[in-house]
Amino acid sequence: MTTLRWGSVLVALLATFSANAGYENAQVQEREEIRREAYYANRIYDPRDPLEDMNRAFYHLNFNIIDPYVFRPLTVAYVEYVPELAREGINNFVLNFEEPSSAVNNLLQGKGGDSANNVGRFAVNSTIGILGVIDVAKYMGMERKLDEFGEVLGYYGVSDGAYLMLPVMGPSSVREEVGDYVDNSYWPLSKIGFWPKLLMNTFKGLYARAQLLEQESFLETSLDPYAVVKEGYFQRVRYQVYDGQLPDVEPEDDAFLEDYLDEIDSM
Repeated sequence: MTTLRWGSVLVALLATFSANAGYENAQVQEREEIRREAYYANRIYDPRDPLEDMNRAFYHLNFNIIDPYVFRPLTVAYVEYVPELAREGINNFVLNFEEPSSAVNNLLQGKGGDSANNVGRFAVNSTIGILGVIDVAKYMGMERKLDEFGEVLGYYGVSDGAYLMLPVMGPSSVREEVGDYVDNSYWPLSKIGFWPKLLMNTFKGLYARAQLLEQESFLETSLDPYAVVKEGYFQRVRYQVYDGQLPDVEPEDDAFLEDYLDEIDSM
């Protein structure tokens, strides 16, 4: 349910901000140049990322222009001026629309209990919880467990496909994009128009971005932030597919990871 990710609403604003931002000061340019030189001097091929050159260009757009000069300021303002209780309510309202599709996706994976949990949560929160604003079901012992169709494909062994860094929307993969298309065909998401869905996903993105405000230094000090984001993406997806019960790393994946870490250490 992330076809329209956190930054989608900012597309129209980008032209206005980029005209006046003056975003690359000397220190940023120098740091990026050092990172690029280290990367190209020690580059290895990642079979998960056949479009790496293009993806890195879009990474620069997303994380060095859009986020610091548009989305992060909006997130900071959202946190400062919107009470936490209101932010939680808005996020609950948005996520409540994903319960029906998650019920189907969990059922397709043979997880009948999780599917019933989704149905129960949607029924309780849509009524007693005032259209999902209050997560009443949580206090009744029904914890939120949202599954996307991309996870269904992963459950049945479909690979991630090519890694994608989408302009504005961020990290994804071919499998996730296919899954998002299917998820948005489920009721009630299929009945929501473009602009309301855009607004919903923007609030969802603001909430998620707010959770990362205190972790930014880790990414900023990394030798290759692009690789950190990519690895974090694949780890998160794998965790979701296995519901946190991760199997042992496959030998070929383990070997690739060791080679990759050796290359990073040699930079």
